[in-house]
Order: sequence, then structure tokens, then C-alpha cells
Amino acid sequence: MRQVVLDTETTGLEIEAGHRILEIGCVEIVARKLTRRHFHQYINPERESDDGALEVHGITSQFLADKPLFADVWENFLQFVDGSELIIHNSAFDIGFLNREMRLLDPSLGKLTDYCSVIDSLALARNKHPGQKNSLDALCKRYSVDNSQRQLHGALLDAEILADVYLLLTGGQVTLGLGEELNNQKGLNTRVELDADRPRLKVIKADEEELSAHENKLDHLDEKGEAGAVWRSNITGETG
Repeated sequence: MRQVVLDTETTGLEIEAGHRILEIGCVEIVARKLTRRHFHQYINPERESDDGALEVHGITSQFLADKPLFADVWENFLQFVDGSELIIHNSAFDIGFLNREMRLLDPSLGKLTDYCSVIDSLALARNKHPGQKNSLDALCKRYSVDNSQRQLHGALLDAEILADVYLLLTGGQVTLGLGEELNNQKGLNTRVELDADRPRLKVIKADEEELSAHENKLDHLDEKGEAGAVWRSNITGETG
């Protein structure tokens, strides 16, 4: 499955007041792995930002003056997202603004959901953590995702952060990440014959304190991801 994590920055909060998109940021996930492919574009919104919005994203009209219009970036944007499953935090906001830009460009374009499906990560978080704060910053703290560079909102940075949060929110560990990738590297799948007369290796078993710490770590992984701790599922034969 191909997924695209998307975020936008706008000149204000209200579509009805004529506010426009000024930045789009997207990152690609394929088979639950970040591919490092991304789409990022600043856009001239042809209007000023509200003071409140400017405090959030810090993107000035002077900076945007020589940037392309939405009409100039639409085809490249659609080419990147077409056919994907979009991951958006509070999707109604971003989809509403994108649909308006499409209507202004050409009403026959329809809606973005005609080209992509959408998952709202805010709705997922509220379902998994009812009664708790589920803003992107709150989820970063809950899932130990580094957002120290997020002093101001930026569409691409927020999309990158949301991608990390989404993967933890919806599954935590996906694979152990030990055997297959290493064995596929050149030379690591070569069989080595050991001397039959070699001394037996000394086996050092974990003590009670180490076993307890290990169980506590697995409990933590069970709590963090819906798939639970992969180690336990492999040992017990259960599927995650």
C-alpha cells in the first residue's frame, strides 16, 4: 500500500473568509516504511496572512511573492498523491482548503477524494486515546517522537513528524529488523564452517533483575503499539 502523509499551511483558518493555501508538504510511505520521496512547495496565496496564522507558521508575504501559484503546482502535486491513501491530522481542514483551491482552478477537477482516499490521524488518535490531548505535539510526547525542531509550523516538517507518529499510532513495531535485511546484504549470507573441536561457548543466562527489565520493556512495547511486542508473538506463536 502506498500512503502519503500530507500537511498544509494557510493564510488563516476560515475558508469562507477567502483564506488560501501557502505551503504543501507530503512524505511517502510504502509498506509501512518511509521511502524518503517527498513533495514540498511554497505557494503564492495572492493575499496576506492573518496575524494569528503568521505567528504559527512565520511565512511572510514577502517570502511568498515570487513563489508559484496553486495553478502552477497542481499537476505535480496530483501526480505525487494520485491513487494514494492520504494520512492527514484533522483532515477536514486540509481537504477543505485543497478542494477550494481545486474549485478556483477548475470546478471540473472535482474533489481531492476523487483521486485519493483519506485517513484522519486525529480521529484515530481520539479513538485510541479517548479523553486525552491528541494534538500532534501531544502525540509526539506520548510516542517519544522528536519534535524539537518544530518551533514554528511547517508543512513538510509536520508531515515528516506525523509520519513517525502515525506508524507508532497504528502498529508500533512492524518487523524485528534483524535477520532478513542483514542477510540480503552482500557477503552476509555466506555459510561458515566452524572447527568441530572448538571449545564449547560459555552460556551466560540472564539473572532475575535482567529478566524483569526485559519483561518491563515488552510491557512497554505492548502498550505503545497495537501489534504488541513482536518478540512475544514470535515466542508464543501468536500473530500480531
